[in-house]
Formats: sequence, structure tokens, C-alpha cells
Amino acid sequence: MLLKLMKRHRILLADLASRDNLALAVWKAARGKHHRPDVIRFTSGLDQQLEALASDILRERVPYADYRAFYIHDPKKRLIHAASFADRVLHHAIMNLAEPIFEKTLVASTYACRPDKGVHRAIAQVQNNLRRYPWYVQLDIAGYFPAIDHSILLKIIERRFKGQGFLALLWRIIDSFHAQPGKGLPIGSLTSQHCANFYLDGADRWLLETLKVAAHVRYMDDLVFWCRSKEEAKSALASLEQYLLVERQLRIKPNRLINRSNHGISYCGYRVKPEAILLSPRKRRRYQQLRLQWEQAWLEGFISEQDLQQAYQSIHAITLHADSIAWRKQNLLLYPPPIIPV
Repeated sequence: MLLKLMKRHRILLADLASRDNLALAVWKAARGKHHRPDVIRFTSGLDQQLEALASDILRERVPYADYRAFYIHDPKKRLIHAASFADRVLHHAIMNLAEPIFEKTLVASTYACRPDKGVHRAIAQVQNNLRRYPWYVQLDIAGYFPAIDHSILLKIIERRFKGQGFLALLWRIIDSFHAQPGKGLPIGSLTSQHCANFYLDGADRWLLETLKVAAHVRYMDDLVFWCRSKEEAKSALASLEQYLLVERQLRIKPNRLINRSNHGISYCGYRVKPEAILLSPRKRRRYQQLRLQWEQAWLEGFISEQDLQQAYQSIHAITLHADSIAWRKQNLLLYPPPIIPV
């Protein structure tokens, strides 16, 4: 495969531990979180903290691997393992150097953890592909982050990176968390996101370069590809399923779908059709829930009129990338907002 022919890039621990790189990493890790106690503690003695972290990087004493576990609902329940702030700085320092190399590696049609990509670009490409190709296959991976095999991940990372100290550091980070023996990346870690995205790059290339499907879009483990016939779609799905099992020890969820493109697709919180992009039922419920919460807070005197207006702007942002004007008008008729005195 093409990945095997790509040049390996050396990353030195000295570059990772440089003052400029660590200072940039602190700025990224603290962005939007300056009020948090762990950030305040770290930045209040910044010079000493950076010197200690640089020393620990060079002496191979990191990561500190102190995870804080908690659940979120987005909307389904997820177990998050948040690293300590010092480890988050370390992760950003690593990605400052490694992200450009990942970026050169990944195919153009994968959209997670990449500059100038993201969900909305993915949705636009999905709609474009629905207009061009007659059949699609949609799938995602069963228990993706907990199922990532540590040894396989390190092996494919070694095809793109070199530097004994750097690779040893990556292995310690990978091996610092286990969902089951030898497997699993913590949801909530920057390095986990990039490694998980990279873990499926081989599957992307298998589809595009070996099976030569018509088109492909992947956002982390939510994958769609397009074919010219239903028979081609079935064959490609069977081949991909075997590839994932043998090469990545991953299984596809049973709810995989083969469908005609003119029927549309539910993807990343939107209902995408060739002629329109609509809000999913989940996003509609979220919009309505937030509206009612903020309006009730205003009615009870907990927030000002200005706060409510700002909240409306934030809530409307949920709908901006969808054809939602008609639905929002209907929503306002069904649930009129409180009258704000002039």
C-alpha cells in the first residue's frame, strides 16, 4: 500500500522539549480554560513548570498518566478520561510536531481532527456524493476507541515516524490506558483523537486504492462510501469487513446500511439529501431543549434580557448549516417565546 512507501519523519525529544514548543502547547491547552484550578496552578509558576516538563521529557519520565474519569451525554452516554493539565500540555507539544505529518498522510476525504475540515465540510461532501453516485454503504465501528489495538497502532505509527525517544514516548502514552488488555485509547485525549483517526487510514486507502470505490467520506469511525451498483456495494462491504478484522482487529456494527443515494442519509447529526441538508431529530430536540431552558431562566429572573439574546444567538448556531428556516418558523409558532419588554 502507498502508506508503506511514504517517507518516515524524525522527531527529536529535544525539539519536543524546546521552550517555544512547550510555550505554544501551554497556550493551546489552556485556551478557553484559564479559570480552571489546574490551569491556574500550572501557569502561576510557568517557568518552573516548563523547565520541569522539559526535563521529564528528556529523561523519559512522561506521561504522568493521571486520568480523571467522568461521563458525558452527547447525546449517548460516554466515559471520558481527561488527562492532567501537564499531560495535556505534553499532548499538544507532541501534536505541534506530529500533526503536519499526519495531515500529509491522510486521504482528502477524511474530516476529523484536521485543519479546514470538520463536520460541516464532511456533510457538504456527503451531499455532493449523494448527487453523483447511485448507491452508498454506511457503517461505523463497534466500540471503536476501546477496541484499538496498541501493538497495531504503534506498528503503523512507526511507518510514518522515527526517533527512538519519540516512539518510546508515544508507546508509553498509548500503554498508559487499557480498556482491555493491550487495547483501548482514552476518549478525551488529544493524542487519542489523532491516533484513532490515523488508525483507519489504511481502511480508507483499502477502499479508495484497492477496491476503487466511487467516493468516500469518513469522520473518525463514521464511514460512508459510494458505489456504482448494489452488487459492488455488497462486495466492497464484505472486503472491508475482512480487512478491518484481519488488519486492525475491528468489527463493524451490525447496523451497517446499503441504500440508494436518492433516499438520503443520516450523518453526523444531519439528515442529508441530494436536494437539502436537514436537522436530525436529535438536533431539533437539542435546539428546543436549550430554547426552553434559557427562556425559563429569564422568566425566573436568573439571567438578563441581554443574556437571553446572546443565548438565542448561540442556540441558532445549531441550525446554521442546515436548511432549517421553515422548521424554525414552525417551532416558534408552536412554542412562542416570552415577550421581552422594550
